[in-house]
Order: sequence, then structure tokens, then C-alpha cells
Amino acid sequence: RPLRKISTAFKELAVTVNSPSPVPVAQFSHACSLVSPLFGCLGIAFKFAEMDYVAKVDDLVRASGSISTLVVMMDKDIEANSVRKAGSHTRNLLRVKRGLDMVRVLFEQIIASEGNSLKDPATKSYAQVFAPHHGWAIRKAVSLGMYALPTRAHLLNLLKEDEAAAKIHMQSYVNSSGPLITYLDNLFLSKQLGIDW
Repeated sequence: RPLRKISTAFKELAVTVNSPSPVPVAQFSHACSLVSPLFGCLGIAFKFAEMDYVAKVDDLVRASGSISTLVVMMDKDIEANSVRKAGSHTRNLLRVKRGLDMVRVLFEQIIASEGNSLKDPATKSYAQVFAPHHGWAIRKAVSLGMYALPTRAHLLNLLKEDEAAAKIHMQSYVNSSGPLITYLDNLFLSKQLGIDW
């Protein structure tokens, strides 16, 4: 049951974020890897996000074998002057953060909406998080893909959850991912790296 695993992992991550100790790459990348199947459940509209997100998370999982914390990881890229280079851990972290943020907004929209269509929640979350960073071609492809989204009932079926339990786990993720995303934004800003690239 992916939603339960996601909910538990991000609750634990929120505890780490709110503690004085730095966030371990291993804990962060493990929690992020649990989100990967969600993109797959959303169908063709989010295929690009799934492929991009999964590749970036895999990189962070590999990095966790030799790098202890997110701060150390970022500092290594800054030292090597490779922060903005394709494939750098820091660049991948920024992309993963956007994926987590998109899921947060999507869950907020699903919780707030009625009916069986996911088109509105998915369109709003894409527009808010990903669209500002995508060119016309990708935005157009996503907009066409929105017509192939699963229904809400089908999504819950894929996630093996009923409506009530799904809402609880989604709300839990929204609550715990908010502070994590703020932490990551502040980390980028504290290193003068910016978050809009």
C-alpha cells in the first residue's frame, strides 16, 4: 500500500527536519523512492515526471552510499563547481523537490475536490509546480495527457485504498512534506544557489 508507506516515511523525515541534526541522504532518498509508483499511477500525463523523478531519486540513492547528509552533498557540488551541471546531485535534488511539491499540491487538490475526475487537481498541481520550468512542447504534451488520467476511483484502486483511508494518508503527506520542502528551499537559498533554475 504505497500511500501508507509514503505517509510513514515522510512523518519520520519531518521529525528529522524539525530536529537539530542534518537530514541524511539515505533517509531522504528512501522516502522519495516510495513516491515513485505514484507518478506511474497517474498515466501518460505524468510519464515525463515519472521518468525524470525516478532517475533523479536513483542518483540520490546511489549517492547515499558515500555521502552522509544533504548539506555535505551540496557542499561537495559547490566545491567541485558542478551544482548546475546535468547529473549533479544538487541539481537532481532540486528536481526531486519539485516532484515532492507537485504531489503535495496534487493531494491538497484531491482532498479539497469532489467528483471522480482528477483533471482539475492534476492540472492545478502541474501549473503551480512544473509548468513555470517547462517549455511549450512539454506543457502541450502534458495538457493533452490530462485527458488520459485515471479516475479518482481507479487511482484509489491502483493504490489499494478506500476514499477515507486515502484522504488520511494524503493529508499526512501534505502536513509532513510542507516543512521538508521549506527546509530544502532554505538550504538552496542559504548556499546562494537559488531555486528557480
